[in-house]
Amino acid sequence: MGRVLGLLVVAVIVLLSYKFYFSHLQQSSGTGSPVQVISEVGAKNDLVNIGRAEVSYNLEHHTYATFDQLVSSGLISMTRSGRDGYTYEIDASESEYRATARCTVAGSSCTSWMIDQTSQVRPVQ
Repeated sequence: MGRVLGLLVVAVIVLLSYKFYFSHLQQSSGTGSPVQVISEVGAKNDLVNIGRAEVSYNLEHHTYATFDQLVSSGLISMTRSGRDGYTYEIDASESEYRATARCTVAGSSCTSWMIDQTSQVRPVQ
């Protein structure tokens, strides 16, 4: 009888932990439709690729590049400066750059993102 009661207590604890874990996971998995989430992840990945291209361009030319310069040099293969819901801008100088993925979805709570010479993708303030 004691073993059955112990097993029942363990089962209740596991079920409550399971419920708490997955309810917390659902709340923190982001807001927006799956398409918005996919676009946001894609925009962040594009910023990482732009950052890598900027580093390569800087090593060769000792300055940072505009979007068109990165494309024409073959360091990035994007044919347009954006993706669904985001447009890309690069502000470049000899000593620094800032690439921004701006959210263009009207009435949306999507986030604009940026990367600079620190190579850290972070939300635009």
